[in-house]
Amino acid sequence: CSGLVLSRRPALVLCHASVFAPFLRAGPAAWARPAALPPAALRPCPRLRVVLGSETGGLRELDARLLALVPCAAFRRALERGFGLAERWRFGAEEEAGTDPRALPWFAWLRVPGLDAPEGGWAARASAGCLRKGQALLACGSPFGDLCPELFLNTLSRGVVSNLAGEENALVLTDARCLPGTEGGAAFVPSPDGPRVVALIAASFCWKGAEWVGLTLLCSLAAILRSSAAVLGEAGVVVPPVPAWVAAVPASSGQDPVGWTALVGCGATWGSGVLLAPRLLLTCRHVVEARTPLHVTPASGPGQDAAVLRGHVVFATEESSPFDVAVVELEESVPGFVPPCLADTFLPGKQGGDTGCWGRGCDIPSHPPPASPIPGEEVSVVGFGALGRACGPSVTAGVLSAVVAVAGRPVMLQTTCAVHGGSSGGPLVSSRSGCLMGIVVSNTRDTGVGATYPHLNFCIPITVLQPLVARYRRTGDPDAFAGLNRVGEGVRATWQLQQRPGPPSKL
Repeated sequence: CSGLVLSRRPALVLCHASVFAPFLRAGPAAWARPAALPPAALRPCPRLRVVLGSETGGLRELDARLLALVPCAAFRRALERGFGLAERWRFGAEEEAGTDPRALPWFAWLRVPGLDAPEGGWAARASAGCLRKGQALLACGSPFGDLCPELFLNTLSRGVVSNLAGEENALVLTDARCLPGTEGGAAFVPSPDGPRVVALIAASFCWKGAEWVGLTLLCSLAAILRSSAAVLGEAGVVVPPVPAWVAAVPASSGQDPVGWTALVGCGATWGSGVLLAPRLLLTCRHVVEARTPLHVTPASGPGQDAAVLRGHVVFATEESSPFDVAVVELEESVPGFVPPCLADTFLPGKQGGDTGCWGRGCDIPSHPPPASPIPGEEVSVVGFGALGRACGPSVTAGVLSAVVAVAGRPVMLQTTCAVHGGSSGGPLVSSRSGCLMGIVVSNTRDTGVGATYPHLNFCIPITVLQPLVARYRRTGDPDAFAGLNRVGEGVRATWQLQQRPGPPSKL
């Protein structure tokens, strides 16, 4: 596994405890204990070694000894609340049985005398309590453990904070892509005076049922230190306090797409939606049923209670339409709602016009026209996938990988953001301008091999919907959307992922 050199006086390495699982005298049942496990709880194990890069190049190996295995109590509680047994979460590579979920909150403290430095100190740290969804993160670990560390030692992966749970954000999900062997590696947040360690990697792969989620599970370093206070105190280690707040480098333009996102519940099913006005929401047809009462829960801010609002479907496309869209009116306005800026063109090199305010007479404030989003631009998706209702909407980042046009008009957007079941209807947002670019429809499933690809997904451009919404808001007539049911064969073939003529698509 990977590890973090947290202190050089005395030299301490923190790593994940799952690497010690084969040596537990009590077997896997030991992971259910509420207290730390001393070295005596393990059978004699092979020599413990820490492998590091040297300043002159190459690698060096140092002997280490185990101080204790420690469970992080706050992380364990957040896991129990956020990862329900009914949803069949598992962790590890697909071909393996996966990590015992009871081992996820456990971490190991190692003493490495060969790393002691008289002038050394503790690594720069930050509290996970300062994190916000969408904020940039950098993960560092060594994939594949001791397999060819000359190639893989301390590799980096960039992502964003996807979701947060537990006391002071003890549990963090990120879309930084990590591989088996990186467990115990560190996650850093940027700050004006350099990166700071904020969390440790607990699981590199997450599966929800048969669906690969494509997110990495992190445990707050501050939470680990709180749970380790007694163990470190017995060893005579004094832990400096973790700064409660670090001024992080902004992750986006300042727009808050989380505030536009809502959970849409319809009977036993649920998905995401994007608010365009205090009482108007867009989602996907497959999320709602026309005659079933809807319950819409706008995303709430930190420390705020979520309000559940009733709504009804005023329009939903027909099953035969390639555009999977539903329009919902709420019975009450969302308090303090600030509407999104809308992208109004996807044509390369073209400057947007002043249609982002939806024409004259609308009650949406106008915005300066942004430059046209282009393939390769950084984007984010917000939705209630992955953890669903448990922790509010998740944020994943990627790039706009393709703009698919028919007869010169964009009809589909493709992105590399991780999209999961429950994300349908959520917003696709430009990380540069903060503008709403479209609504998420689906990820990709290969019916030939039964695999789901969260990082290949499809969105309806907001430019398809914007003039129809403007007409509806002027007239109040749902027939403003009827054109979504009358589209040409080129658009149908595009959304069926089908080349005409040709064999049926397997996607």
